[in-house]
Amino acid sequence: MYKLHAFAQSGNAYKVALLLQALKLSWSPVHLPFSEFAGGIQRSESWRQDVNVMGELPVLEVDGRRLTQSAAIMLFLADKHGAYGGANADERQEVMRWLFFDNHKFTSYLATLRFMKSFLPTEPHPEVMKFLRGRVDNAFGIAEKHLSTREYVVGSQPTIADMSMCGYLYYPADESGYDIARQYPAMAAWLERLKGLPGWKPPYELLPGERVAPKW
Repeated sequence: MYKLHAFAQSGNAYKVALLLQALKLSWSPVHLPFSEFAGGIQRSESWRQDVNVMGELPVLEVDGRRLTQSAAIMLFLADKHGAYGGANADERQEVMRWLFFDNHKFTSYLATLRFMKSFLPTEPHPEVMKFLRGRVDNAFGIAEKHLSTREYVVGSQPTIADMSMCGYLYYPADESGYDIARQYPAMAAWLERLKGLPGWKPPYELLPGERVAPKW
């Protein structure tokens, strides 16, 4: 059985959980309470030594190993189980391209904005939030245009590129300030299609932990 170190607020953990569900694998969560994450336990020397030297979640335990970084984990699982990695060499290259885009531009800025708006103990600086919104708007614009002419990010079937890019988009709109259904129709239709993945559930149902109300 796979063990996924996770908590409900982590969109990166949710990405991996979605793939585990889609692959119909047996897995169980190892819950890190959000209060402990917010308190910085993952940056402690003992946590880095015992769980992940990078001080991050998710962590996937498999065959005596602890795998880290959501994209690397998803690539491992797709390759090991022969699904969702792309139908041919060209698609696999495209999957990699969109995974890198997601990690650097799409998830990166959205996750930071959402964390500052919803979970930061002090109100974020308006200029910082303006900068982040500009970056998110740009990344969302790229995805909206891309998805306006196709059903999935790569090819004719869902891949880990879809699961990676959707990781933070199923959270409530008040956590990020982005109402996908209203603002981005092509992305909204894509998100509806992805609900057809085997075992799909929204993050607060799929991962352990309670929702925390946004602070700002």
